[in-house]
Amino acid sequence: MIPLSIARIAEIVGGELANIGPDEAAQRQVTGTVEFDSRAVTAGGLFLALPGARSDGHDFAAAAVAAGAVAVLAARPVGVPAIVVPPASAADANAGVLEHDTDGSGAAVLAALAKLASAVAAELVEGGLKIIGITGSSGKTSTKDLIAAVLRPLGAVVAPPGSFNNELGHPWTVLRATTDTDFLVLEMSARHPGNIAALAAIARPSIAAVLNVGTAHLGEFGSREIIAETKSELVQALPESGVAVLNADDSFVAAMDAKTVARVVRVGRTEGVDLRAQDVELDELARARFTLRTATDSVPVALAVHGEHQVSNALSAAAIALECGADLTQIADALAGAGPASRHRMEVRTRADGVTVVNDAYNANPDSMRAGLQALAVMARSQSRRRSWAVLGEMGELGEDSITEHDRVGRLAVRLDISRLVVVGTGRPMSAMHHGAVMEGSWGSESVMVPDADAALELLRAELAPGDVVLVKASNAAGLGALAEALVADT
Repeated sequence: MIPLSIARIAEIVGGELANIGPDEAAQRQVTGTVEFDSRAVTAGGLFLALPGARSDGHDFAAAAVAAGAVAVLAARPVGVPAIVVPPASAADANAGVLEHDTDGSGAAVLAALAKLASAVAAELVEGGLKIIGITGSSGKTSTKDLIAAVLRPLGAVVAPPGSFNNELGHPWTVLRATTDTDFLVLEMSARHPGNIAALAAIARPSIAAVLNVGTAHLGEFGSREIIAETKSELVQALPESGVAVLNADDSFVAAMDAKTVARVVRVGRTEGVDLRAQDVELDELARARFTLRTATDSVPVALAVHGEHQVSNALSAAAIALECGADLTQIADALAGAGPASRHRMEVRTRADGVTVVNDAYNANPDSMRAGLQALAVMARSQSRRRSWAVLGEMGELGEDSITEHDRVGRLAVRLDISRLVVVGTGRPMSAMHHGAVMEGSWGSESVMVPDADAALELLRAELAPGDVVLVKASNAAGLGALAEALVADT
């Protein structure tokens, strides 16, 4: 973060000083990072006192100051230098981010954090910082990582770790930027209409990309049309001088050109787009090779990430890099060196016995499930005697479509000729997945239901053979990431 005095931060967020006088507050500066985990506090930092599942950050304020924080952003006095903001209603929009915010203290601190991030972003933009925003129903984190990779040859990049993309992770990432930062890449998610507009208002992007409109969170939004309208909030936030990168292969995204005043750059695999992928082929680990083509030039690209769906993600990253001054050769080189950067997202590891484990267990929705299964099928086909295993958990937040979508995934596994399906869980959605597979292929033991990850691991350890390839995928709440890591660790 840029250096700011405690007094100036209090002024920005509308807070009151506690346990520190005005003169000292005007002199002492926050020069380190802003943290919500007291164990991550650095010298000169600012600590955020937020409620958690097991403890309240206010109880760790003294420890944070002892570790080097110069002040705490809090909802009540904590006995150490603090900026205290008044509690807000726990029913406001931030309550969905902090499930344990029973008294509104977390919402108050998050609102103050947003004000601070907004002020810092505005100052950095005046100094030349370029802000890039990205959203979509799936692929946001992978694309964010690709964008960061293609921009690093052009300057200093700040991007969120993993999926820091909500009312906490978004401003936290903004405050990682300093006067030395050239590019700030921000991933934006939504639970309700208006969420992305609120995030974009904190740090208004000059370039924004919309990847796709799928069925993730369909249970919360109700329809793809509402999801599309919510995703379009990002390009609606762009200034007239900005650039909207739209995936023309998705009709919902392509239609967003009418919702922005910014210049539109279309990417895709069909003719007539501004940046196109042609002649796409996949290698034995489902890594794509293609020709990246503009209206006047082209270059061969070999991706280091896995899955054909990454072609679309790479196109958005390449379009952004071109807008920021890169040439096609720089982009191709950067993409070739950009492997998976965030954990549990198409991480591919091969053991000494030849078993390949694909850990894609961070998140799952119908679109990403299809992409993962298709990648698994490609890997299995690359060597005719490889058996393929799909170890799948529940896809969350699908509402009344949950049963239907899980049934479709089970049927798709059969159509793609996956050798074995291990359905992890015992609820109705998982029963639907297993039933769909059995009905589609008249399967017997090829599809099996197990109650939990431990049972799945026991089955796999007993039946995996050298050379098999295993996809592990589910929504994060299913906890299958640890199962995949255990498989990788086995010899």
